Amino acid sequence: MSPRPEEEKMRMEVVNRIESVIKELWPSADVQIFGSFKTGLYLPTSDIDLVVFGKWENLPLWTLEEALRKHKVADEDSVKVLDKATVPIIKLTDSFTEVKVDISFNVQNGVRAADLIKDFTKKYPVLPYLVLVLKQFLLQRDLNEVFTGGIGSYSLFLMAVSFLQLHPREDACIPNTNYGVLLIEFFELYGRHFNYLKTGIRIKDGGSYVAKDEVQKNMLDGYRPSMLYIEDPLQPGNDVGRSSYGAMQVKQAFDYAYVVLSHAVSPIAKYYPNNETESILGRIIRVTDEVATYRDWISKQWGLQNRPEPSCNGPVSSSSATQSSSSDVDSDATPCKTPKQLLCRPSTGSRVGSQDVSLDSSQTVGKMQSTQTTNTSNSTNKSQHGSARLFRSSSKGFQGTAQTSHGSLMTNKQHQGKSNNQYYHGKKRKHKRDAPLSDLCR
Repeated sequence: MSPRPEEEKMRMEVVNRIESVIKELWPSADVQIFGSFKTGLYLPTSDIDLVVFGKWENLPLWTLEEALRKHKVADEDSVKVLDKATVPIIKLTDSFTEVKVDISFNVQNGVRAADLIKDFTKKYPVLPYLVLVLKQFLLQRDLNEVFTGGIGSYSLFLMAVSFLQLHPREDACIPNTNYGVLLIEFFELYGRHFNYLKTGIRIKDGGSYVAKDEVQKNMLDGYRPSMLYIEDPLQPGNDVGRSSYGAMQVKQAFDYAYVVLSHAVSPIAKYYPNNETESILGRIIRVTDEVATYRDWISKQWGLQNRPEPSCNGPVSSSSATQSSSSDVDSDATPCKTPKQLLCRPSTGSRVGSQDVSLDSSQTVGKMQSTQTTNTSNSTNKSQHGSARLFRSSSKGFQGTAQTSHGSLMTNKQHQGKSNNQYYHGKKRKHKRDAPLSDLCR
């Protein structure tokens, strides 16, 4: 799931092609990258966000659109100008790599947000792993786009930062912390305990929760905080989550993931029929043959210093991608019987070959395992045949180690001769705030 060097190289070539067209039109223009590609928190199919700084009386959206078509940088039918949007942009798909690109003009906030994300990533080394898994989780459920009511990357990142800021675990800032425990507890907080109706999120000054009633007092008459109120640390008064009208669907998905993962690491998990055929994280995240093929194509073209030629066969098109329902199975292999069933169950699609859900070996600590008792040996669960959504997303997933004893237990690193165990009991957790603010999460 983590970005590979060859994928970064490919994306930089896409940026350079577009920048050359822009420089030909306006030599003094400044082209900058922001968003997930800038921060390194992008999935294999994430788009590239570019902003062009320059001096124009009117934004030259149509001028650039015409130039991009003329130079055949983008697919003919993919170039779209959204001049009526809150932030006018040009959307396109690179003709060779099929990477999607959004181009805006004179927008400062995107670049500032990228710098903010980098700062928090340095403070919390676990953030990239946690955010990438969460982005993949939302992507395969079509809950990652703001214009469809989902949660955007910036909102998701701020939610993860708030979770770590107010998390009771002291090891949340340690590089070797238990990723699996943090993931389950993130799902527990935002899927079960967080009060979306009364509580907002603030990450300034060390992080805190804020009562929506207090926020509304400072708003104009007729306005009220959104369901997912997230205070923008860079722009006071801006609600980052105001467009995420499907926040309750996201909450249901998080609750579903918490139940499935908690069952998967429980002491009785060894009795589940899918215990030996499915990895723990593979119960909520799936990869596809299409994604693996696309990444392999990138590796062949850019991994060995090969210079791609436009005449080469391009990657597999994502337009024919289908979806499946394998993620809608609880850890006991029975279909989901809750209202989340409609949320988490896409249409049936092709079956995917056996693939391990794992991070690149250079950015992970160990494989996720499930040990049922302290007297039995560890066994590594592998993802096996199962129907999965065919989405152009990461071919790798979360990696860690899971063990259980007297409850749900997950660890992600073992030393010679002994293991560092951290226990997860599935109980409601209070965040380290004063009593009035902690009540907001009840």
